[in-house]
Amino acid sequence: MAMSETGRRGSQLGGKGIVARLAGRPFAWIAAFAAMAAVALTLPLRLPLGPNAWDTVVYLDAIQRIGLGQVPTVDFFVPIGPLGFYLAAGLDALFPDAQPMLLINWALLPVMLPVLALLAGEVSRRSRPQALALTLPFLMFAALPVNLHGLYPHPGFDGYGFYNRHVALLLYLLIATLLFVPRRALRIALVAVLMLTLFLTKVTGAVSGTLLVGYAALAGRMRFRDAFAAAAIVLLALGLLEVATGLSSAYLSDILTLLSLNTGTLLPRFLTVASVKFNVIGPSLLLIVVLAVAAWRDGLPATLSGWRALADQPVGWFVLGLAALALFETQNTGSLEFIGLWPILLPLLTGWWRRREDRMRPLVLVLALAVALPSAVICVERGMRALMGAPTYVGLDLPDLGPLGRVEMKPDIAARAAAMLDHYATHQEAYSDLVRRDILPSYILYSEIDFQATWLLEIQQAVTAIRNWEAANKRELNGFFTFDFVDPLNYLMERTPPRVVPVGVDPGRSTPVLEPGTLEALRRTDAILMPKCPVTTQREAIREHFAAALNGREPVALAPCWDMYLRK
Repeated sequence: MAMSETGRRGSQLGGKGIVARLAGRPFAWIAAFAAMAAVALTLPLRLPLGPNAWDTVVYLDAIQRIGLGQVPTVDFFVPIGPLGFYLAAGLDALFPDAQPMLLINWALLPVMLPVLALLAGEVSRRSRPQALALTLPFLMFAALPVNLHGLYPHPGFDGYGFYNRHVALLLYLLIATLLFVPRRALRIALVAVLMLTLFLTKVTGAVSGTLLVGYAALAGRMRFRDAFAAAAIVLLALGLLEVATGLSSAYLSDILTLLSLNTGTLLPRFLTVASVKFNVIGPSLLLIVVLAVAAWRDGLPATLSGWRALADQPVGWFVLGLAALALFETQNTGSLEFIGLWPILLPLLTGWWRRREDRMRPLVLVLALAVALPSAVICVERGMRALMGAPTYVGLDLPDLGPLGRVEMKPDIAARAAAMLDHYATHQEAYSDLVRRDILPSYILYSEIDFQATWLLEIQQAVTAIRNWEAANKRELNGFFTFDFVDPLNYLMERTPPRVVPVGVDPGRSTPVLEPGTLEALRRTDAILMPKCPVTTQREAIREHFAAALNGREPVALAPCWDMYLRK
């Protein structure tokens, strides 16, 4: 009996020892995260609806087009790089019932998790705690569709800013690679993979990445020939992609078009970033001042090699990293702002922790934590608010929207959404008056959760009305184009979207000048639709932009919230 009891205790201790050993291994965390993501994508989950949730349809529209053989940037204009769309399409093929916010949020994990595993494995050879300190924050920020700045007070997940979050995570990995991977071959390979991924995800991320790699070369962290080797690999990959698909040149053409449509000065954008993220920018500036004073106190270098060595210290990397990340964030709405500072702060914290006799040690450590902690706290707080409120939430009656309709919200918001749909249909003249005045019904209309819920109900009304019209007229429409920011109807009804037309029609930002090919594609599309609940300045601007496509079409009052312009 005593021996049996001893055996049980030994077994329990052994089990705890295994768990403790696994918890100390970065690869175990990465594998567990990947398994968790796969399970979540398999389940028919409902997620709390958040602001600007219709941005998910930009990806769903692209997934539908890719499935029909269309090539992003070649066959249709996209406001960002094509890689995220292709990876999302791949995940959609594997997990067709996945909740779209999770599917898109994790679209780049097939690239990022292997890079993280290689990075963590390399760092673990010297320090496993340091490898964990790089791995766990990355997984935390990648876990949920949450931005670090909320646009609406009620809790919900952020169905927008996906590609900004992707780039923020990629820049985190790039900075960590430059600082923590000493082996040349591995560093060159990881830098090449990350820079290629950045370029094909969002070009502004690649610009910031180029600044970081260039600084690493100037500071002696990375040899110039290694940087050129990584660049050569990226150019070779883009060249092969161009020969195979023509995608690279088409993407560059789209980038030039976007630059012509977005010509504002950078200073106001930097000020906006500083205002929105002052919780990071403020302590960062103070930390730079303190580190500069410490460097001056310790004696500034007198030689070029000395200055180069100082540039490779945490103070130099912190200044450059803050500038590069701020440059990227000037172009964004919704992101994981400045999480890339953590791989720089980590060696700074460990270095100053050892300087026990330095009188500036407490100040540096406190400021470094003041920079790092707000992002972590906000990420956890926003994610937990959404998850903890979810049990009291309700869904909407969206039987034809599939995974797109698997969202939930507070009961009073759901009731308001249904009431507002009827209100918009009944009082359209009042909202037409707002359009004439060039103002929205609300200053932050698209960020309001009840508007996003009303929009989903409006789409459900369209699907029902189209199916009723097709049954009554014994005609199946070949495809749709909607005068709205996004158009989920082809995706939901498995029809053919017109080529050339952009995904995500944002007047003045991502809508290029109409070309003959665009009009010709629209003329071959059976139905052009105008949503009216409510009419808005954006919807009217899109209708005016594509007005030539309405010539010769028959107007049909399809539903209270929809007009259809039918090809005869």
